[in-house]
Amino acid sequence: MKVAQNDVTILFDEETLWFTIEKESILWTWQSNYVPHMVCEEGEILFNQARNISHKEYQTGLGAGILSSYEGFEKDGVVYDYSFQTFVWAEASTGNVYFEWIPVKEEGLHIKKLFWPGDMNFEEKKDSWYTLLTHQQGMLVPNTWETELSPVVFDGFFGTAGGYMPWFGQVKDRAGYIAISLTPWNAGYHAEHPAGGPYTHVGVWYEPSLGKMDYRRVLRYTFVSDCDYNDLCKIYRAYVNEQGNLRTLEEKATRNASVNDLIGCAFVHKGIKTVVQPNSDFFDAENPDKNNHLTTFAQREKEIRELHAEGVEKLYMHLDGWAEPGYDNQHPDYTPACEAAGGWEGMKSLADAMHECGYLFGIHDQYRDYYLAAATYDENFACMLADGTIPGHQRWAGGPQTFLCGTQAPYYVKRNFQKIEENGIKLDCAYLDVFTCNEGDECDNPMHRMTRKDCYDYRCKCFEYLLSKGILTSSEEVSDWAVPSLVFCHYAPYDFMMKKPGSAKEAIPVPLYNLVYHDCVIQPWMMEKVSEEEDYMLYALLNGGAPYLIRDAAYPNTDGAFDDGISLKLEEDIRRSKVVSTLHEKVGKCEMVKHEILDGNWKHQRTTFSNGTTVTVDFEKQTYEISE
Repeated sequence: MKVAQNDVTILFDEETLWFTIEKESILWTWQSNYVPHMVCEEGEILFNQARNISHKEYQTGLGAGILSSYEGFEKDGVVYDYSFQTFVWAEASTGNVYFEWIPVKEEGLHIKKLFWPGDMNFEEKKDSWYTLLTHQQGMLVPNTWETELSPVVFDGFFGTAGGYMPWFGQVKDRAGYIAISLTPWNAGYHAEHPAGGPYTHVGVWYEPSLGKMDYRRVLRYTFVSDCDYNDLCKIYRAYVNEQGNLRTLEEKATRNASVNDLIGCAFVHKGIKTVVQPNSDFFDAENPDKNNHLTTFAQREKEIRELHAEGVEKLYMHLDGWAEPGYDNQHPDYTPACEAAGGWEGMKSLADAMHECGYLFGIHDQYRDYYLAAATYDENFACMLADGTIPGHQRWAGGPQTFLCGTQAPYYVKRNFQKIEENGIKLDCAYLDVFTCNEGDECDNPMHRMTRKDCYDYRCKCFEYLLSKGILTSSEEVSDWAVPSLVFCHYAPYDFMMKKPGSAKEAIPVPLYNLVYHDCVIQPWMMEKVSEEEDYMLYALLNGGAPYLIRDAAYPNTDGAFDDGISLKLEEDIRRSKVVSTLHEKVGKCEMVKHEILDGNWKHQRTTFSNGTTVTVDFEKQTYEISE
């Protein structure tokens, strides 16, 4: 079958169920071993196992395509009364091609994962053929790349560290496409690249919502005949803007003027109290002294005044473990302020000292991990899966936990932050942990039923409450859905920064996220001089970000915090931080308009910002140049 719409042609093979898209004589077809299929509790089900299959051309007022129906599936002699449709169509006004999977009758089969549409055939061993993955800040995988791509974190779930943005793309000799998930809440991507190539495969997967596929799943392809990764990022930026979700820092500053105060700050990450419970996976039974430590508010105040005396002009401090009974313990019942460290009075004195120095002060908090040891813990408000089970673990310091249903989080945020305010503590910022790193939760408890999409909305309600109180919002990373309500983050690193220093890079690090959102979210960057051959300061400059002056890890060798590296004196850290802060003052609210790999050498890179500032780095010579 063949359907043409302006310069786009959709070709469909009724035998293989494959689609091929042709645009300006360039063909994009699925890889040869792909078979449309679903992984179900009943086993793997192929689309062509449907007892009744029909296809027809379908013209609408918007475009033309092919509508297919699949009814009744037979496997191993068992017939399942399940049916769905697919609709693949080209939009007349834009040339965009939409792949829609539509559940019709959900009986008999229980889908665990749906793999459709297929991965594109992408087999040429050429460095001008490359794949773009939105794993953290961004990855560009040439088909010739020598290092194998390992499994993406969070299984490539969109809305997590594995997929900051719900899209992927590929370019072959300057012809490319971007595939955008318009329904990303229960979706992600899978990717494969063997050592040395000669191919990279990437495709989408969908999971059920509360046990059912429940709603139409849509993946939009935009095909471009002459492009690079910059163009694809700008296509996505335009899409986000069309949805009303491109909320810039300039806009956010009109609501909360202190956004301007955060730009150009050096970031300091410190803690007060750590208590690792014996039933935590992090508990060190052989070295019990390592499980607990305490630093008073007065000591932190002294350190802040010393940094001020050293000439640090603008600074933001993120404070961990400020409440009883210590970091990552008994959330969401996380008060009062740590008594042994000085209590509410000591914490207020620290906050006041920060403000005397002209600094900004914020705290770590948590409204997802639901600790069984919390005073008000009630299993009825933990997330319950569709099968009636309540997931949990005991990885973090506080020991056994479930997950707080997101419907409850805004109430707890209001309760706890009112208590802080009642004790006279003025917060400038607050960090709600894991919200923008981990996937949204689902809950099938009829008292507070919640889909993943609902969960993201409830997380945003938490951010919006803080903004209404004049408190700037932060979370762990920078998921796409949070951009309208998020001012800054803990970090938005490249994937390799989360691995042990010296590990082989699995792709060329490119700032896909910043090419879309640089002027929307403030991102502090790791500043470690890892070795004489690797200095993370260069990435901070290239990305026009804020610097970490001090970053004390909550857990050793976790979340990119490693003991390896070259130790620098405080004076040198301050000097380096000042260089990055000065640049951030100039470009923090600017769009990153272009990123370049110079001379065909990925170790030579340049970024250009909308005010004309360029940053050129040479990762081989460990040098940088800033020009205006």
